[in-house]
Formats: sequence, structure tokens, C-alpha cells
Amino acid sequence: MGIPVKLQVFEGPLDLLLHLIEKNKVDIYDIPIVEITQQYLEYVQQMKREDLNVVSEFLVMAATLIQIKAKMLLPPEVNEEGQEEDPRAELVQQLLEYKMYKYMSYELKDRQLYAGKAVYRSPKLPDEVNNYKQPVDLDKMVQDVTLQKLQDIFEDLLARQQERLDPIRSQFGTIEQEEISVEQKIGDIEEYAMNNRRFSFRKLLKKQHSKVDLVVTFLSILELMKSGKIYIEQQHAFDDIIITSEIAGIAE
Repeated sequence: MGIPVKLQVFEGPLDLLLHLIEKNKVDIYDIPIVEITQQYLEYVQQMKREDLNVVSEFLVMAATLIQIKAKMLLPPEVNEEGQEEDPRAELVQQLLEYKMYKYMSYELKDRQLYAGKAVYRSPKLPDEVNNYKQPVDLDKMVQDVTLQKLQDIFEDLLARQQERLDPIRSQFGTIEQEEISVEQKIGDIEEYAMNNRRFSFRKLLKKQHSKVDLVVTFLSILELMKSGKIYIEQQHAFDDIIITSEIAGIAE
């Protein structure tokens, strides 16, 4: 019966390659592909005996290493610029990127641990500080202001307002409601009172068409009360107000 061996767990094939490079203390830009491939394959062989389900990605990298090893035995390829291409260049780039992200994850993990040890409390400032307002020196604020600057600001505001105008709607005329004078409304109420000796103030208001009508009607009623032409009465609070007219010529 063989002695069970516990393998070191790696996050992926790049993690294993990076471990082998650091273990052998070799330059990542000049990987001894033969030596590293041999060590890598030895580890993969041990993984096969442990668990075949997790070895697939490592087998793909093993095939890549063998391919690179084979290319290095052949005459070097030359690119369009006449420079020899290194079959290891793409692998080196992947290892450098992986190494950067790996160390960044370590840094973030350390920061998370340190942040968990920090305790904060909400700031509590005295009322005197919260209520403090920076004094404003009006003389200092306007010391650089001249009439020319004010004129420039005014013209700029006018220009902005002009830009906001709708070129079509701005040509439309303005529809304004005719003003209703108290004298005119008094005449209307007197004419209404000539045919109604007693009438409801609430019903009179309901006949009005706008807020202006309501206000003018109310003022007209006060004027007619002041002149003694009408009287009002109310039996109870919040009841309707009844207006009694004393205007001559009222139909009985």
C-alpha cells in the first residue's frame, strides 16, 4: 500500500506555473521551458491519481507548454519587422497579468481585514458650531463690481432670456380677461335684487365664474350693506347667509 501524498492546492494552471518559477528562482521573462515543463507534468501526473475532475485545465496548459517546447527546438520565426519571435511571449504576458491580479487580491484582502477592525461613530458637533454662519462682508463682495460689469451681466441675462423664447409662440397675442369693477358688479347685484327681495349669499356666489368675480362680488355686497341698501342675517354659525334687499322698485 502506497503512502498517501497531499498535493498543494493551486487555483489554476497559471498559479502552478508561477509557483514553479518562483520556486526555481528563474527570470519570468526567460523561462527555462524544458525544466518547468518537466516539473509541471510531474505535478499533473500526481493530480491524475488524486482527482481527474479538476485536472482538465492543467492538461490544456501542459499541451501548451509542450507546444512551446517543440517550437523552441525549431528555427525561430521572424515577424514582419525582421525580429525573432519568442514562443514564450504570450505565456509570459499571461503570467505577468495573473501575478498582478493575484497580488492585488492580497492587498484588497488585507484592507478588508484592517477595515473590519475600525470602528466609527457619527459626528456630534455642539449646537454653537452647527448654528454658526460665516459672516458676510457686503462691502467686500461688491468691491470689484463696476457699472460696466453690471451692464454686462444684465445684457447676458437678456440674451439668455431671448434664447429661451419659442420663435413661433412668442408671436402669438396675449388673451386677457376683462377686468370687473366694483361699480359694475354693484349694478348687477342691484338688478338681481330688484327681482329677489330675499336671496342666498351662497347661491349668489355660485353664479360667479372666476376668483376675480367672487372677490368683486364680496366687496360689492359690503358696499351695498354700508349704504343700507341690503341687510344680511344668519340664524346659526356656518348657516347660509340670507340677504334682504331694500332697493326701490323690487318686485314683491
